[in-house]
Amino acid sequence: MAASAASRELFTAGVRAVLQRWPVLQIAVDNGFGGAYAQQKADWMVDVVQQYFHDNADLQPCEVEDFIAELMDQEFDTVVDDGSLPQVSGCLCHMFAQWQQGALQQLKQTVDKLTEKKAERAKVMAPPAQSDEESEEETEAMECEAAGSSAHKTEAPPPPSQDEDGWTVVRKKK
Repeated sequence: MAASAASRELFTAGVRAVLQRWPVLQIAVDNGFGGAYAQQKADWMVDVVQQYFHDNADLQPCEVEDFIAELMDQEFDTVVDDGSLPQVSGCLCHMFAQWQQGALQQLKQTVDKLTEKKAERAKVMAPPAQSDEESEEETEAMECEAAGSSAHKTEAPPPPSQDEDGWTVVRKKK
């Protein structure tokens, strides 16, 4: 039983490494999206995700992706829309497959790689405050640049059309 508990701890360490390296979760915790107990929720999430793998046989990455997305939405009020969920769930499924096959040495190497090259914590910095005059000047400059670059075109874009619901339909430039 000790070997089984140790191998399960190895998988848990892998889940922890993946989730700690995930910038979306880092940002949610750093900015308190989960409230005052955001860090505790992130730690709890590690246990819940590893338990989800152990409770459900033959999980597909899309199922894990949906589960993690639901956790992020419920616990951190965050909708993950950056395309990172498939990568995270794929990595977790790969590690769980290694654990199931008894490839503990490979799993340990994977976990060591993840913890060794731990990504720097994502830093979210507010842009420097600008006065209204500066932003107006920049807007005028951008408008002038846009007008200058469109002067070279020979074909005018079609006027925007309205949908039957009153929405303006915006078409992609060709």
